[in-house]
Amino acid sequence: MHSRCLPSLLVLLFSCLPCLAKPQSTPPEIWAEYDPDAGEWKEEIVHESVKDGILNRETYVSAWVRGEEIRVYCKYSVKDGLRKAPGLLNVHGWMGAPGIDKSYVDEGWAVIAFDYCGETGKRVHFTKYPKVLDHGNMDKKFGGSVRSKTRDGQSITDPKQTSDYLWYAVQRRVLSYLLKQKEVDGSRIGAKGYSYGGTIMWNLGMDPRVKAVVAYFGIGWNEYYRSKSVWMYNQPFVEPPRAAGEKLYLATIAPQAHVPHMSAATLFLNGTNDHHGGHERGQESFKLFQTGVPWSFAQQARGHHNTEKIGQNTRIWLNRHVLKKETFWPSHPSSQIVLDSSGVPQMVVEASSPERVSKVEIFHAITSPSSFNRSWRDAKVVQSAKNRWTASLPVLNVKDYVFSFANLTYDNTVIRSTDFEAAIPSELGKARATDKRSSTLYSGDDGIGVWTDVAEVEGPGGIKGFRSTNKRRGSGTEQLADPKWQAPDGTDLGFDFYCTQPVTLTFVAGNHYEGTIEITASDDWQEMIVDRKSLLNRFSKKTLSGWDKVGRIKFLPKDGSDITKVIFSEFRWVKSKN
Repeated sequence: MHSRCLPSLLVLLFSCLPCLAKPQSTPPEIWAEYDPDAGEWKEEIVHESVKDGILNRETYVSAWVRGEEIRVYCKYSVKDGLRKAPGLLNVHGWMGAPGIDKSYVDEGWAVIAFDYCGETGKRVHFTKYPKVLDHGNMDKKFGGSVRSKTRDGQSITDPKQTSDYLWYAVQRRVLSYLLKQKEVDGSRIGAKGYSYGGTIMWNLGMDPRVKAVVAYFGIGWNEYYRSKSVWMYNQPFVEPPRAAGEKLYLATIAPQAHVPHMSAATLFLNGTNDHHGGHERGQESFKLFQTGVPWSFAQQARGHHNTEKIGQNTRIWLNRHVLKKETFWPSHPSSQIVLDSSGVPQMVVEASSPERVSKVEIFHAITSPSSFNRSWRDAKVVQSAKNRWTASLPVLNVKDYVFSFANLTYDNTVIRSTDFEAAIPSELGKARATDKRSSTLYSGDDGIGVWTDVAEVEGPGGIKGFRSTNKRRGSGTEQLADPKWQAPDGTDLGFDFYCTQPVTLTFVAGNHYEGTIEITASDDWQEMIVDRKSLLNRFSKKTLSGWDKVGRIKFLPKDGSDITKVIFSEFRWVKSKN
């Protein structure tokens, strides 16, 4: 060989090496080589019984991931003797444990739940990850998870280094195990996941064996986007550089990366103020679905990790797409923010099948770019045509963002949300600001929409207020995050209460400031003023420097006290005595 040819050959060789060593860059490329049916099952039954006609079984089975054996703990329930039952995966959330949704078992489903959390606390049964894959354990004491960075802080170089990859693989193996059960009809399989279980639903939705998935809260857009506060409506919008590991994670492992490749009918349920399932970015995901793949979403206004007002969608969705029942599901409604004839921002909603619409609710918020820190207001809805509803969206400043969405409830209880809409009124035309600052946060005549877990009641003298309906979680509001109701300088928070027995409450301001409130007994209304200096940061132990730093407040029961005995009313800012 002539020596002068060697440099050219070397150039050719090294130019090809990147192609040979190219990492998998899309979810389908990653999962094309994973066979969830491969490898010995090594099934171990740790409990089996039949009670009230229901077969219950707890087992360990082997999943083979990255050449290692993971012992997966599963629970399975089905009506004893049933055949050709539809199958359902019920997937727990972060640090959770497997639980069977008995309501589906009673309806004739074969339900399987599995643990992917791994070792934590004193649990007797849990999925056992080998030492080399101990990042499958969510609990840092036994491992700790890996996303875009390894545990020593280096960027990942392979999607298979992540904990999500392990959890996705385990979930697909459990699906194979469900299909092995003699009671199960493999042509009718659905899945639903809660919290991080919702996060891993998006990978499962790529599996052609699954007909429909329901994701509660988890929808992605957290790594990089949430962790670095890259909100869509930051002013100015700045997109910080992405580390190599972040680029790889976002392209291959993050839930939103799977959407263009999903084949399962997908339903997403979320609370607008839940930080696990970002509102506006989450809904961007639905622009990525392949044509012909059914999808829908519903947002619970002011919802955190709860969806009790929209949860009925799940069963209807699974019945429609797994059981193939002829159930009505409305088309996606259209929406936009415009200026009305006087320059006031207005939300306009149009729906197909308007004759089946039983209720339209329109919500709006202003300014805050962070999805889970917004204070959502109830707008007054007017039906302006057979298929059209409108609501005015008053603003304080026409150069700040106004946000809105609507929930349409249909006569079969399905709730479908519109797109998340955002606009700067001054950019729409000659806009007018008609809203004003207010020192009254809540009056009995205002309704109770902005408070969570409450019911409207009437106290002495016919004065309206509300009670907490949740003895464990208490009640709260993000109303203080709305510029309309932010605290003026030199004020403290005041409110009236009525209670005929002593109750001790924990008052939480923002995320970290807390104080104790003693509700005294009386046969009449009483006044309470919460001095900011009585609220301590639970980490630094420093007092709250000002109410303007607080966007949310919450009352929690303390020492076994019954918070539901207290009626609250007339929240307002009062001049501070200090």
